[in-house]
Amino acid sequence: MRLSLFLASLLSLALPAQAAPDATLKRVLELAGVQLLCEQTAPLLQRGMSADQQKVLGKTFAAVALCDDLGRRVAAEVKSEQLDAALKLLESPLAQQFTEAERAVGEDGGLTAYRQQLQERPPLGRRIDLVRRLDKAAHTTELATLLRYEVGKTQALLSLHAQGGDLDEKALSEQTAAQLPPLRASSASGVEAFMLYAYRQTPSDKLGEYAALYEQAPLHAVLEASAKALPEVFAARRAKLK
Repeated sequence: MRLSLFLASLLSLALPAQAAPDATLKRVLELAGVQLLCEQTAPLLQRGMSADQQKVLGKTFAAVALCDDLGRRVAAEVKSEQLDAALKLLESPLAQQFTEAERAVGEDGGLTAYRQQLQERPPLGRRIDLVRRLDKAAHTTELATLLRYEVGKTQALLSLHAQGGDLDEKALSEQTAAQLPPLRASSASGVEAFMLYAYRQTPSDKLGEYAALYEQAPLHAVLEASAKALPEVFAARRAKLK
């Protein structure tokens, strides 16, 4: 599942010198929805912050630099042939079919009512199992949770700075660790409802094929590397706030 469409519904430490992420990697990150994580970071961080803080956050977490940093970290973990294979998977007719179903969620406005319906008439267990299998393979809940958690950590640090305090990354993680379980639970619930609604007219065998697509090693490698890189990118940017 493209993470970008779920996120849209809700709504540095120096690296060794490396070339900017190439076109193939950028396209893979775009189709997988990872690029939108970068694009949504500054707007999410700026919510509820003062005008001065918003200005600092907008500059420090600018989307282009953020995506380039994340891309370099992913490129260091993933081989070029894996990127080529991942791009073929994401540009396949099967992936495009599901992308269209996901896009329609933002156009028909029925997701809110569907969430209420889920409480009254839960879907069949097999359907939920398939959606959870896809969620796990696509790292959708994981990436959504990481984004929300890192945003919260960054806002907490800025608020502490405003009071004359500070924390290093280790202490900041310890202070905010209790936020992770509820964030993960709410992200999982939102992702599940989104997928069940987006794919409600899709046969279960096709849904299984789509989950299998994301389980293939090249795409798995890209998403694993993205999940690893995201906290590192945030930590690098937070170091610039001091």
